[in-house]
Amino acid sequence: MAIITRLARLSLKLENVALRPRSRQFSSLATKHRALCKQIPESLRLAVFPTNAQVPVASQPVLVSTRHYSEKPPLTFDSIRDRTMLVLKLYDKIDPEKLTLESHFIYDLGLDSLDCVEVIMAIEDEFGFEIPDTDAEKLVKPADIIQYVADKEDIYK
Repeated sequence: MAIITRLARLSLKLENVALRPRSRQFSSLATKHRALCKQIPESLRLAVFPTNAQVPVASQPVLVSTRHYSEKPPLTFDSIRDRTMLVLKLYDKIDPEKLTLESHFIYDLGLDSLDCVEVIMAIEDEFGFEIPDTDAEKLVKPADIIQYVADKEDIYK
């Protein structure tokens, strides 16, 4: 019986809240906010609104945006190859016509060691992980980079 009484009281409270005009709810929140702001010392306040500013009262319900996070799409060997080749084709010192999976960065494409480091950094940015220097020295062909990324992400043909 006590549970039924509590539920009845709760439903009455919910009805009162639902029927209360929204502007009164927002204005009461604004006055509470102003009262809290007055308690903060002047030296700690941010100069966003002056303390005597009128807070706008919303006449419509306010929409609140939310973020939803999910996993990144699954990688495949083909997507790794396509993304790697796109990064390499967009690099300004590589001629896209000379670029193949087996072309050597230094001998075939004419890159120097600094260019190779920039290519590795671009690959790191594309796939979102860091490649250690010891491994980066071994990546001299696009096929090497593709295989390294596939091994790192546990992708097999």
